[in-house]
Amino acid sequence: MTGAPAVRTGAVRTFAVRIRALRAWASRGAAFLLGAGCVAWATAPPVDRGYAHFALFLAILGVAAGALRLALAAVPVPEDNYLLPTPLRLWLRFLEVLRLVPWEEGAVIAILWLEVLHPARPWHTAVLGVALIGYLLATHLAESGASAETLRPQVRVLAVGAGLLALGAGAGMVPAVGPGAGSTLLRVVAAAALIAAAGLVLPYVAAPGPPRGGGRWPERR
Repeated sequence: MTGAPAVRTGAVRTFAVRIRALRAWASRGAAFLLGAGCVAWATAPPVDRGYAHFALFLAILGVAAGALRLALAAVPVPEDNYLLPTPLRLWLRFLEVLRLVPWEEGAVIAILWLEVLHPARPWHTAVLGVALIGYLLATHLAESGASAETLRPQVRVLAVGAGLLALGAGAGMVPAVGPGAGSTLLRVVAAAALIAAAGLVLPYVAAPGPPRGGGRWPERR
């Protein structure tokens, strides 16, 4: 009779472990899909100037390498690899480089580069800005292993930032009669709204998480 509760407890623990693993892979998949969507959004329609092909290559490389880093985050790395075989040492060196390079940040810069190469399109750029913030947030959640509930305290700030981003895009779409004070004022409003949105949102996107080496923060005493 005493074996039944133990079996039930083991089954519950196994189920919980599977749920956590599934949630982790879902976060990694969401980060990859958001990154790929941002690349496609910024590329369309294709342009052939300003090193667009090189920027596209960097964007794809950054998103793909970032997704690979998240997928291999749990692979352990021994501290002493001097006596290991050469192929294994090369593999560990590859993991080290993969975890040290800021792939997501580079991908964001390349994606913005692609967007700048297109003619002015305020709403298109605003949607891209929201998607990029979502990409960075999803990457942070997948990297730290935290759930989306940890962002609940920042929902209002993120909403205000999104509203200011929409305000900047709307101000950029208002046609100006001609060069003068009105046109300058609209540009100032749009620029100020975009800067304010970035200032509000980016501190929460860059919130500290665990080290990229796949380990955990040391416990506080």
